Amino acid sequence: MKYNKTITLKNGMECCLRNGIESDGQAVLENFNLTHAQTDYLLSYPDENSFDAAQESQFLKEKSESENEIEIIALVDGVVAGTAGIEAVGSKDKVKHRAEFGISIAKEFWGLGIGRALMDACIECARSAGYVQLELTVVSGNERAISMYEKVGFVEYGRNPKGFHSRTAGYQEVVYMRLEL
Repeated sequence: MKYNKTITLKNGMECCLRNGIESDGQAVLENFNLTHAQTDYLLSYPDENSFDAAQESQFLKEKSESENEIEIIALVDGVVAGTAGIEAVGSKDKVKHRAEFGISIAKEFWGLGIGRALMDACIECARSAGYVQLELTVVSGNERAISMYEKVGFVEYGRNPKGFHSRTAGYQEVVYMRLEL
């Protein structure tokens, strides 16, 4: 699956949204470690990342060659500002209509419209891949993200009061959301 689009951010800067490719491995790995250190709302901590740059490059290569999965990077002045992707829930007949959505943006780029643009790109890609449902999980305290998801039509379908256990905040409630495509 391929994606490439340039957008203008709220601050007037240009941002290129495109497939992450093999040569982006080191930069995407650095962005992953940065974003996962900047917020307590993501699934893991930087020290839990089992990928090195070569493995990240391989992951990006596989996604760029996939017909139904993608990892999109947001580049601002050559810097990876964020990433987002869709991944199949599974290949079995009963679940192959579903995909999972994930996103992270470096803190210095929050509030510029990158998150919304990445989300819109992933929704477009999920539709073109033939998915019927896009799913995500979000920490209930992440009100900005929940608001953004709701604006495009995601609806809550459940909660897990002890979905995450934060090293600093203790248990965090996780909200399950879905979008019919």
